[in-house]
Amino acid sequence: MIQICRTLALFATVSLPVAAADLSSLTESCDSCHGADGVSEWNDMPTIAGIDEFVNSEALFIYRDNARPCADSEFRRGDTSQAVTNMCDVARNLEDEDIEALAAHYAALPFVAAAQEFDADLASAGEVIHARECGLCHTAGGSDPADESSILAGQWKGYLALSMAEYRSGDRDQPPRMQQAIDALSDGDVLALLDYYASQQ
Repeated sequence: MIQICRTLALFATVSLPVAAADLSSLTESCDSCHGADGVSEWNDMPTIAGIDEFVNSEALFIYRDNARPCADSEFRRGDTSQAVTNMCDVARNLEDEDIEALAAHYAALPFVAAAQEFDADLASAGEVIHARECGLCHTAGGSDPADESSILAGQWKGYLALSMAEYRSGDRDQPPRMQQAIDALSDGDVLALLDYYASQQ
């Protein structure tokens, strides 16, 4: 979904070089939850590969500010015996240059649509709803990273359902236009949208 703009992050932040070993260590940590090269294998965990650089960096800045819900998660790869963590705790330890380097790294990797089940009739209805309510900001069916509103098409349905619930409950900040679009959706509309995005594989 559309991320809240941080003008300083977009225009004033100077990215400092991160040593290759440091970046490798950081991406290894990210991949332990988000999947190899940022491609998730789990319904509740988003793929971050191929997501626009600004979107990924903005999300990390928001997590670091504790301004977005942070659900606990177990590690999915590598040393899975580690204690559960969450994105707020992870981002708290990141410097600005770490965030910028991570965002650039994952933006350069290919997005891989999740292979998941969907209802064809719901997906068809969702396509119409998307065009009417969401297509202005999420172009190409929600698949264009250049929109700087993340990639919805092919993202895991479970993760998108959680995100939509956070937006609708007010637990997650959003721009006024996004709020208006969310308020216009019924529960059935949301379910149809989720299957539409899941159908794009």
